[in-house]
Amino acid sequence: MATSNQPVTVPTDGSVDDFLAAVPDERRRADAERLRAILREVTGEPAVMWGSSIVGFGSYRYTYANGRTGDWPLAGFSPRKQHLVVYLVGGFEERHSSVLARLGPHKTGRGCLYLKRLDDVDESALRDLIDRTVRVHKGVDRASNRGQ
Repeated sequence: MATSNQPVTVPTDGSVDDFLAAVPDERRRADAERLRAILREVTGEPAVMWGSSIVGFGSYRYTYANGRTGDWPLAGFSPRKQHLVVYLVGGFEERHSSVLARLGPHKTGRGCLYLKRLDDVDESALRDLIDRTVRVHKGVDRASNRGQ
């Protein structure tokens, strides 16, 4: 089977409202709506569906070392069954360790922040992580890797 070099996760015309309304768990749906408002406010960008399950805000162009390029949201999230997954800048764990220390309960993975409930985390720390991510993706904050 031939593989495509085309990215799978791209902006679509899908309805963010419909996607969030279909989240089965009422608490997760409420957290997703609140997270959408936070991301909209911090990024200054409208919510857009990326693929079938990511709500993204704005976009930036990335280039891998091998020259391959693509587009990805400045920041985004997905209300998964087990967690709210917030998509941030890669390496944010090292870049912003002091902010993560005040965030509250969370897990991390390559550019992903996993939250169980928004009420359990420090919203100002979350906003700070989103803002720092957007600044890095826009090229405004390249030197922000000192754990601040």
